[in-house]
Amino acid sequence: MILEMKVPSPGESIKEVEIATWLVKDGDYVEKDQAIAEVDSDKATLELPAEASGIITLKAEEGDAVAVGAVVCLIDTGAAKPESGAAPAKEEAKTVEAPKAEAPKAAPVAEKTYATQAPSPAARKILDEKNIEPSDIVGTGKGGRITKDDAVNAVPSMGTPTGGNRGSERTKLSMLRRKVAERLVSAKNETAMLTTFNEVDMTAIYALRDQYKEEFKAKHGLGLGFMSFFTKAVTRALQLYPDVNSMIDGQEKISYDFCDISVAVSGPKGLMVPVMRNAETLSFRGVEAEIKRLAIRARDGQITVDEMTGGTFTISNGGVFGSMLSTPIINPPQSGILGMHNVVERAIVKNGQIVIAPVMYVALSYDHRIIDGRESVGFLVAVKEALENPAELLMGGNVKKALEL
Repeated sequence: MILEMKVPSPGESIKEVEIATWLVKDGDYVEKDQAIAEVDSDKATLELPAEASGIITLKAEEGDAVAVGAVVCLIDTGAAKPESGAAPAKEEAKTVEAPKAEAPKAAPVAEKTYATQAPSPAARKILDEKNIEPSDIVGTGKGGRITKDDAVNAVPSMGTPTGGNRGSERTKLSMLRRKVAERLVSAKNETAMLTTFNEVDMTAIYALRDQYKEEFKAKHGLGLGFMSFFTKAVTRALQLYPDVNSMIDGQEKISYDFCDISVAVSGPKGLMVPVMRNAETLSFRGVEAEIKRLAIRARDGQITVDEMTGGTFTISNGGVFGSMLSTPIINPPQSGILGMHNVVERAIVKNGQIVIAPVMYVALSYDHRIIDGRESVGFLVAVKEALENPAELLMGGNVKKALEL
């Protein structure tokens, strides 16, 4: 029996996917539920599992855009599993035919180029004026002929060649990367984005972590990181300044009484932004557990579209890569994003004295169409105040209770 495998729908709004990588070869024997391909949608990279065991015939190439519901491969479920080390018959046939596909062998690129690089008269005149030898450039005309455009675009050598590598490679962007690029440009072009900055003295958070991190880990099996403090500080500030937790839809403003916090994490296929639902209800332990769960799923390529949809505000931690300061780009249709950065010991003034303290610069990018300066600055100051006095403002004066110790 021949089974047609069709592209399943990764999400309600997704109409097509792109074959990123085939994990098997044409003619391979696959087992039921074995991952046979990675497919890119505009939101995530997902694995495609085999629906049955049998010999597979691929019907799409890597890089092909395939509509949801289209057939991407066939599985012959009646085929016997080959013995270990024995190649399937179809694979053998493919191997025999391969030399025919290779003949005749093409001449090396360099040989073709230099044999047919004579420039047109107009191109020759321009090259002479630039003092460029035809042998120094590659023609794009028929048969490698140097055209006038080639000559116009040619750049004279600025010195003796050093013999270093000058290769380049052109690769197609994945559907996910193309969508990220599209959304970033859209955010810059379609919002009135502005960024405000502040600095946070992290002394109090360092002291709490040093005192309780071992006990917290022993009790919950989780690290007590910065993200739980920042998430709690952000959800508190969003409740104080609800406009920052709003977004524009046409000529209307949508405000939310919940805080779904998108957290930017780095996955194998690029930036992922999974969402912590109702983060305002999560404890420190709850935040750390959810961030760990989402980060592992993103790293393993298991994150789903639903897990990356519907956030109301984003936190991005560029500090893990060493960033000192940046202006994060809004994640549309959201209206705000908080950028965290690295912590560096700096000289600051406390009680009239210059002291050394661990300081982090923070940045809030916001859509000025819906958030005014008072709300944006007030929001960031509220985040700063909570982080500099976490025991009182985030833990209600009872640290052990807040950490569930």
